[in-house]
Amino acid sequence: MAYYQLEKARLVNLEYALYREILRTNRAGSYCSTTIIGCNTRKYHGLLVCPLENFGGDLFVLLSALDVSVVQHDREFNLGIHKYQGSHYEPKGHKYLTGLEVDDIPKRYYRVGGVILSTEMVLVEKEEQLLFKVTLEEAHSDTKIRFKPFLAFRSIHELTHQNLNANTRYQKVNNGVSLKMYDGFPSLNLQSSKETEFIPVPDWYLGVEYLKEQHRGYAFKEDLFVPGYFETDIRKGESIVMSASTSEVKPNGLKAKFTREKKKRIPRDSMINNLLNSGQQFLLDKGTDVRLLAGFHWYGERHRDTLLSLPGLSVYQEEKKAYKNILEYISREIEEKYLYNNKSLLNRDIDVPLWFFWTLKKCPTNCSPENIWSKYKEIMQAILDHYRNLDQTTMYMNGSGLLYAKKAGVPLTWMEAIVDDEPVTWRPGFTVELNALWYNALMTFSELANKAGEEEIAKPYLDLAERVKDAFVPAFWNGESECLFDYVDGNYKDASIRPNQIFAASLPYSPLSVEQRKAIVDVVKKELLTPRGLRTLSPQDPKYKGVFEGGQRMRDKSMHQGTVFPWLAAFFAEAYLDIHKQGGLSFVKRILEGFEEEMGNHCLGSISECFNGNPPHLGKGAISMAWNVAGVLHIIYLIEKYSIA
Repeated sequence: MAYYQLEKARLVNLEYALYREILRTNRAGSYCSTTIIGCNTRKYHGLLVCPLENFGGDLFVLLSALDVSVVQHDREFNLGIHKYQGSHYEPKGHKYLTGLEVDDIPKRYYRVGGVILSTEMVLVEKEEQLLFKVTLEEAHSDTKIRFKPFLAFRSIHELTHQNLNANTRYQKVNNGVSLKMYDGFPSLNLQSSKETEFIPVPDWYLGVEYLKEQHRGYAFKEDLFVPGYFETDIRKGESIVMSASTSEVKPNGLKAKFTREKKKRIPRDSMINNLLNSGQQFLLDKGTDVRLLAGFHWYGERHRDTLLSLPGLSVYQEEKKAYKNILEYISREIEEKYLYNNKSLLNRDIDVPLWFFWTLKKCPTNCSPENIWSKYKEIMQAILDHYRNLDQTTMYMNGSGLLYAKKAGVPLTWMEAIVDDEPVTWRPGFTVELNALWYNALMTFSELANKAGEEEIAKPYLDLAERVKDAFVPAFWNGESECLFDYVDGNYKDASIRPNQIFAASLPYSPLSVEQRKAIVDVVKKELLTPRGLRTLSPQDPKYKGVFEGGQRMRDKSMHQGTVFPWLAAFFAEAYLDIHKQGGLSFVKRILEGFEEEMGNHCLGSISECFNGNPPHLGKGAISMAWNVAGVLHIIYLIEKYSIA
């Protein structure tokens, strides 16, 4: 039985249906995404969105939509839906929808009189190819089927308009046509598994609108080119597969290929399988390296996100090879781009290399090799020595061993939003999570060295860790609030209640006492915890912004001023269960229930980038984020771990 089943009443309700989205990706870096009723509401939506090497590997929407029509008794019933000016939808194909099932892949059911028809889509695993399958489930009269492609041929960040530069001609290929609207683009080959007639009716559909872009304050109207339509007879019980690909294919193999690709997908029949399915969608196989995309639709690879995501994403996957490959790749990235580089990324993201130690500690069997010490000893030591030897006036280790970082106009931490060239959440000086990560890294390295029998290597780092521990509490403990200051710079100690202190209470090695960690957990629970994760600022703070909305400038201003992030909940759950043990299980299970509910609200089967701080905590930003999916998987792992203990 499908985990997600939506009936007609939900699907014809545009207020409900246009907010919920579907995402499918493949290992080649392509994706297919739209709403549950097939009406695109974002410029990022499209049925075939591919990375193009001619344009630096950026993503481009080739096929925006594919309308399917049923023809009986010379009457056409178009099952598509597009928005135009004035909230006018044409055609209104959603009114024919009777159900949506999301099992291994999404499947829509339509009813037109006595005709029942289903549609399914799948992306080929390692190719730029979409397979769109239509099945005539029931019919009592002769029936024809039509496919009408809407072409964009533009970047995901832009919109296209009717223009004279577009090449609107087509070439015939086996059971279809090939089109290339602009130089530098690949050809888009539209081919059918069954011989069809292509009827050229070239036309621009002007003023297609994208509701989400309008709400986000961006340009939201574009023109899409339709070269014509495909038409063929279809019998009851017959399936036709339409292929959209950057390469010409053999049509007689399309049905078998669709079946093979569908079988590769993890059945989405439970919460954990939905998360595993979603987690695999972030993998990008570059041939020599496997990389992890941070999120969809607009995020590429981000080192911090990769390190934070690896333990959760890999823990339940049977095949660990891809994740081991990612870890090896990220270790090289740290060495090349953070340590030995005149334009070191450390000057932008000072905490990233320290997360490497947390990742190694958290997934020794998931994606780390058994010989972790011999494989990563040199890079770990190089990272620690690099921090020890920082001698810039803006970034250095002070006499007590704590790390200081302050650069004008640069956020440096994960709270990286910038407006008008100024950080929104500037946290200069000694930041709490950076120094908690520093202590954890020193202790992790010392532990591994001691286990390998190399006590002499471990000793100076263990001694430094003790110095850091002795300095940490005097520097950061806020006795008045019974929690930690967010950052300290000179005589200024920032008392904002933010989630960064939870890292000090939950990392494998903490410089805090049990009593101090419990006090922090209690404050975070009271001020920051929601059913969707942790707020980035307490609602009691005058800087708090509980709604993430408006144009980009307004959204960026509120990004870390109260917005909720799900991945932070995993660190809260870790600290909470470490303190309360099995007695805390029922509470953490309720946190998990909040996420299960959310997985049917924005992007089916996945977790959005962030949420409003105010109830009902609506999903915002990117529709699917790797570290959020990983965080929820880690909470599931923690519940299992403490249930057995």
